Amino acid sequence: MNTSVDIAGVVMKNPVTVASGTFGSGMEFTDFVDLSCLGAVTTKGVANVPWAGNPTPRIAETPSGMMNAIGLQNPGVDTFLKRDLPFLTKFDTRIIVNVCGRSAEDYVDVVERLADSPADLLEINVSCPNVKEGGIAFGQNPDALYDITKKVKNAAKQPIIMKLSPNVTDITEMARAAEAGGADALSLINTITGMKIDIYKRRFAVANKTGGVSGPAIRPIAVRMVYQVAKAVKLPIIGMGGIATAEDAIEFIMAGATAVSVGTANFRNPAVTAEIVKGIEDFMTAQGIEDISEIRGCVE
Repeated sequence: MNTSVDIAGVVMKNPVTVASGTFGSGMEFTDFVDLSCLGAVTTKGVANVPWAGNPTPRIAETPSGMMNAIGLQNPGVDTFLKRDLPFLTKFDTRIIVNVCGRSAEDYVDVVERLADSPADLLEINVSCPNVKEGGIAFGQNPDALYDITKKVKNAAKQPIIMKLSPNVTDITEMARAAEAGGADALSLINTITGMKIDIYKRRFAVANKTGGVSGPAIRPIAVRMVYQVAKAVKLPIIGMGGIATAEDAIEFIMAGATAVSVGTANFRNPAVTAEIVKGIEDFMTAQGIEDISEIRGCVE
């Protein structure tokens, strides 16, 4: 039985990784899951300088999910190179580094500093606010997405994965822009913008007013977008959005995803990723599937 998958020439032993921002760099999860059993570990967002993030409160529960407005708090690439990457290299897993920035120069700075690192793939978070364009996210304008993809691709030594925002009219337009800009792979979806109001305190549940909604509530939307993008471009896709079980992961693969990322479910069950890996293997055995590629994009 073969569960391995290929993302832009990087082979993962199985299709399971974690969604950026839900797993740190894995240090907090080693008591619950052997990182070596995962196809890859995707790190929290890394910027060229430390980011303080948004004011608190930054997290709120929502029906069948959660909302966060962390603001990509991170210690910066220097600390990441000294502390996080050496830790991750101890495990038999691929390393996907999520990169964030407020300008094209920020992104390029980070990918250049990661050029000779052990990182296998770079996931570019284009949901960051583009300060030079009035705060609109790079991933919400196809021209801006094409431009940032091209600049990052020209600077990066590792293959780049563009992480697409669902907060757009047509996700396939954004996917095509990233492909045209030179992306090696895509990941989708990022969180959906939402809002929650505490009616007793008469204030917003998170200080930022809005936040990113994740969890099972968004899964049907994510599956639909992965299916659409898989039909629109020729790039490998890492699908995510509300995956909590092996069945959820398989649904994304059947929609056209090559790999899957598990996010919010890690907070409820820190061992969930290992359970999903085993669940996929059990499903393949029960269904007589020799190679996971047999079911990739199998629905029409």
